[in-house]
Amino acid sequence: MSALTTTPRGKTVPTTPTATPTTTRIAGSHILQASPHYTTTRRHSLYGTEDRVVVDPGSRIWKVGFSGEGRPRDVFYSDPINAEPLWGLSRASDAATRAEQDRLLEINIERRMRSVFHESLLTDPKSRKVILVEHPLLPLHIKEMFARVLFGNLQVPSISFAPSHLLSLLSVGRITGLVIDCGHLETAVLPIFAARPLFPHLRTTPLAGSRFTSHLRALLLLFGKYAPPPTNLTVVNPPLASRLTRVPQEILTPLLVEDIKTRCCFVSSVLEARHDIPPSSPTTSVSEADLPPESDAAVSESEFSRASASDVPESFVSSQPGASSDSGTGSESYLQALANLYTRYSSATDVRFRVVPPTSQQMGTGRGTLIVPGWIRERAAEVLFEGGDVDEGSVAEVILDALLKVPIDLRTTMASSILVTGGTAMLPGFIPRLHVELLRAIAPPGQPQQSSRHGRPAPPPYDRYAELRPLIPHFAILNNPAPQISASSSTRAKANAGKAPAYTPALMAWVGGSLAGALKTGGMEITREKWDEAFSSQNDDDEMAITAADSEQLLESIIPDWTRIPLPVGALSASAVSKPALAPSPHAQAIARA
Repeated sequence: MSALTTTPRGKTVPTTPTATPTTTRIAGSHILQASPHYTTTRRHSLYGTEDRVVVDPGSRIWKVGFSGEGRPRDVFYSDPINAEPLWGLSRASDAATRAEQDRLLEINIERRMRSVFHESLLTDPKSRKVILVEHPLLPLHIKEMFARVLFGNLQVPSISFAPSHLLSLLSVGRITGLVIDCGHLETAVLPIFAARPLFPHLRTTPLAGSRFTSHLRALLLLFGKYAPPPTNLTVVNPPLASRLTRVPQEILTPLLVEDIKTRCCFVSSVLEARHDIPPSSPTTSVSEADLPPESDAAVSESEFSRASASDVPESFVSSQPGASSDSGTGSESYLQALANLYTRYSSATDVRFRVVPPTSQQMGTGRGTLIVPGWIRERAAEVLFEGGDVDEGSVAEVILDALLKVPIDLRTTMASSILVTGGTAMLPGFIPRLHVELLRAIAPPGQPQQSSRHGRPAPPPYDRYAELRPLIPHFAILNNPAPQISASSSTRAKANAGKAPAYTPALMAWVGGSLAGALKTGGMEITREKWDEAFSSQNDDDEMAITAADSEQLLESIIPDWTRIPLPVGALSASAVSKPALAPSPHAQAIARA
């Protein structure tokens, strides 16, 4: 038989390149890629099931994706409607109310997890191992809910719990450092040495994204301006300046405040207004309008934002700034003085937002206009750097408190390897300002104003961080976009400042989880067989009643709890520390020698 003739074809020009830059680079290394459209040399998640699912479930924002990838596939709010956090720092005291809250929380976690696998990642959960990026202080009952949903509902093969601070440090290629996670609910500082988190030295403060959001909302209610929509489109309306009123509370929804925070706010440099205040005359004192932000004349910014976490007092909203009232005269005058001071030294411009008007003003004539003053955009984040409180230290103070707890021989290493992560740290100018605040907090305190008290010399001021002052030349932040290197900086500080990869601070923990999953070095892994075996034995034991304490002990044996780690070898027990042995009396010593 004669061979079949082939149709002659002309020379065609390929529409796509024959090889991507990655395949060209590795052509000589005999490594076969799964697809030429991905710049990775390993099997991609679309062509195999060896990649793990990395989930970073924050209280407010979730980040999900596959291991081995440089960024998550999806980032979304845990509550897409109201942008509220799934859980908080406290639980209800009543048992029935607490059980109802836990039941609703588990339902919401199940919905989010189903959305992760079936909408965001489009993968079968039964064939994917999961790496769960967790906060070191995440409550055990929330971890149990995640495990119950993933094992019982989605039937994943295994779950690995990994601390977020350690994964953030791994994402920049280091295993030793001091990691600051400034999230939504709280700011946590954890020292890590040789990939071992030092959990007993963990320090936290509630000054984080939630406090910043409530403070921003309170400032907008007090000093923001709102122009309602025109009442009639056929009549010439008065100019905008004549229609400005106070901001209604109804228009400041959580989504709008979050939009203002992420799009408009930034962190400015330290306001050194104390040196610019003109000296007062001998007969008159400095007016309240000239008081610097650090003054203690009235309520501080942190106290004001704490009071406004749920709502702003009526005395603030109902009256104009600076007006006197019976309940808030000192607070209002101080806040108005603060606004005058910030306005005088601010160069930021005002920003206008088109917002949905309240129900009473919705007449079909358009939207209202919200005017955000420039000084609020620039100085709303000052609440994060205002310290002095024992329970609510500033972000810089919790870093120094963690360094005080670290062993002396590790302090220099930790101070020169500081890593800042978290969503709040994404504010422009936050990391350079944090470095300045560290140097200001560690500086020697000023002299007391009173030279004597009842004829006696005044006591010396309390120098809280005196033993950390030799570390000033060693302070360096790894991901500082504008490192401040001086001649007095140490060699280690010069080598570390700003040398971390330029990852977004909010994604560092997820990137570290992706790296750990690609290297098969996740945290403590819990298999579905181990989970089913433990809880099936509990369900089969009908004769013996299982108490809540037994159930909690069973969970602790399966799910890691970083707050209850074993003591190191040679450490004293709690009873020995709380009840030290008394020294024998001289009479008893004489009897013993005899």
